[in-house]
Formats: sequence, structure tokens, C-alpha cells
Amino acid sequence: MKYYILAGEASGDLHGSNLMKAIIREDPKADIRFWGGDLMQAVGGTLVTHYKERAFMGFSEVIFNLGKIFRFISKCKKDIETFQPDALIFIDNSGFNLRIAKWAKPKGFSTHYYISPQVWASRASRVKTIKATIDHMYVVLPFVEDFYKQYDYPVHFVGHPLIDAIAGREQVDPIQFKAVHGLDERPIIALLPGSRKQEINKMLEVMLSVVEDFPQYQFVIAGAPSQDTSFYETFLDKKNVKFVSNKTYDLLSLSHAALVTSGTATLETALFKVPQVVCYKGSSISYQIAKRIITLKFISLVNLILDKEAVKELIQKELNTKNLKKELTTILDEYQRAKLFLDYYDLEQKLGGKGASEKAAKLIHTSLENN
Repeated sequence: MKYYILAGEASGDLHGSNLMKAIIREDPKADIRFWGGDLMQAVGGTLVTHYKERAFMGFSEVIFNLGKIFRFISKCKKDIETFQPDALIFIDNSGFNLRIAKWAKPKGFSTHYYISPQVWASRASRVKTIKATIDHMYVVLPFVEDFYKQYDYPVHFVGHPLIDAIAGREQVDPIQFKAVHGLDERPIIALLPGSRKQEINKMLEVMLSVVEDFPQYQFVIAGAPSQDTSFYETFLDKKNVKFVSNKTYDLLSLSHAALVTSGTATLETALFKVPQVVCYKGSSISYQIAKRIITLKFISLVNLILDKEAVKELIQKELNTKNLKKELTTILDEYQRAKLFLDYYDLEQKLGGKGASEKAAKLIHTSLENN
């Protein structure tokens, strides 16, 4: 059968690659065409457009790039129509994907959504569009299944694919990793500033401001796969700062603590059992808009899933050197770390165990066979 997959950022590329592997196991003759990244391309199939070409962050950035976005949408529609897939699979990235879904559903394409748009966080009115345009929804967070029940929309909770991605990785050799990247024997504090240039610039400015206060630790920036190494060079002028490109999981597996930009990385850090401080600072325009439409108590997935503030969140003006130093000191305390490890254990139990990609692939393939 023919599958067309749309993923729009680094996390979507990761989950898309694992979903593709699972689809191929279910359907060895699968013909897959996709929008994604290097990880999906490594699995096989045909890459149409790399997510790096359309990585825009925040409301204001999207507005300034509307012309380019509309050209991508037009290109995508034409390519789908030419390919005529049996299944059209969307992964997160709702701004782009729901526009394609609105167009695709009336044309008779079988529509599937893996990892729901964050309608539970803001603009719940989008549920109406989802119900009208998405045949099958596969959610990866337990509370999202309950959210959709309010709207009489049955969905499949398949568990979170990050559990599989982390469990399936090769273990890194600590001695070799440190030697290759010029690290010493001091405990590592990982800096995860995000994947887009705008957010990296904002996050690293504050994260790096506390480096000199913790000389007994070494700080290591996790470079995003979407950015060239040269982009990070301006941030590496401090003595106690190192850089690792596209090795975030290896870095987290060896880290003592982390400063993490809000997003999927907060959950990844938790699953590696690394104490963290969650950071977020957007442009003033984007933040003011977000404040008016987002209805959640927390911004990190860790706290949302646990329904309490297990990890500290520093947002906008609260993200400053003084607060970051205080909160980093807190998570370096052994008593506080022990409490957080218990919360992380509870988190993993709530996520439903291994097999998310396999469950989703099986459901997609079965639905096509039953049509």
C-alpha cells in the first residue's frame, strides 16, 4: 500500500522514522513518500521536503513567512494528488497539517493523525475541524484521550513513542564519548536550547549566564540536527562550555542535570531520569498572543502528565540569571533529586509502556485492509 507522511520538525522526524519502520514490518511492500528529515530518510521511502526548510517559531515568525508557507501547502497538495496514497498520515505540526487535512478529506483520502495537535492546550475549537477531517486519531498522552471524550470523538491511546526511541538506542561508552568531545570528568550539565534559531538565541543567552557560578560542573550544549555546527560557534567563547552536535540522547544519558527549553525535550530529559529546569522565552508578540489563548496550568509535558509542578518552569521574565541559578542549585541537591526521581518513575508508568509505533502502524494498516 501507499503511505504519505507529513512531519514538520525534529521530534516529528524521530517519531515518523519509528512509525515508518513499524509500517514496513506490518506491510513489507509499503511505498512511503514523506515530508520529514534525516531520520525518516534513513529508513527509506522518498523525501519530498526537509523540515529544515519550513522551521518557523512563534506567531509573529509564522506571519512574516506566510507567503513561503502557502507555497509549501500548494506544493504538498499537488504532490499528494499525484501520489494518490492509500493513507495520509499527519504527525503533530497542526498549523500545516490541518490545512492539508481540510483539503484532503473531501477528496476521499484516508486520513490518520499520529500525535494529536495540542488542542487540549489552546484553541479547542480545532476539535471541530479534526472531527470533520481526520478518520483516525492516535494519541500518545493519556490525558488527551480523556480530553477528546468530552467532544464525543473516539481516539486510540497508543502510548508514547519516546519510550521506544530511548529504549531502542545503543548505549554510549562514557569514556569514548568524553574523549571525542573534549569533556573532562566533572559532572555534566546539559543545555538543550531548542531546535530553531530564534529560540536557541534566546535560550542560550540566559542558560550560559550561570556557567561561571558552577565551576565544579561542565556545561555542554546539545546541538540540534536542524542547525549547522557553525551556528553555535558564537556561544562557545566561555571556558567551561562544550558542544555536542546531534547527540542529545547520548549526552542526556551521561548528564547530572539539564536546562531545557519547553517542548518534547522536557519529556525526553525526564525519561533519561535527569533533573531539569524548564525554560521558555519567546518574542514579546508571540508571548502576549500565547498568554491569551493557552489555558494550561503548566507548559512542560512532565508537569502536564503528572498534573503537578514536578519540575520548575521559568517562563518569559521569570527566566533570568538569578532565578536560573537558584533553581539549578535546587536540582543539584541530593534530597530534591531523590524526590524528582520518584516523580519521573510515576511519569513513565502513566505513559503506557513500550510499543507506541507498532500499535499505531498496526491500527493504520488494519483500517486500510478493512476498507
